Amino acid sequence: MRHLLVFADRDAAEEVAEAVAEEFPALETPAVVRETLAGEDDAEDAQWVVAVEDPEDTLEPDDQAWLDELAEQYEGWRETD
Repeated sequence: MRHLLVFADRDAAEEVAEAVAEEFPALETPAVVRETLAGEDDAEDAQWVVAVEDPEDTLEPDDQAWLDELAEQYEGWRETD
């Protein structure tokens, strides 16, 4: 499973990626990528995404709740892919 933590701010995304890497060292280091929203022409509207790869589906509901809380602290949200 892939958890996508979405933010408007690059600094927030980078800080969250570091926190996730520290909290879950067994997972790959999260990638921080910029993603333009569908239908948006302005680069200002691009979102920053922290991709947390969990190929073995090891994150428990409490871990996923932690990701949700962390994302909310940085004015973001979590999606799954």
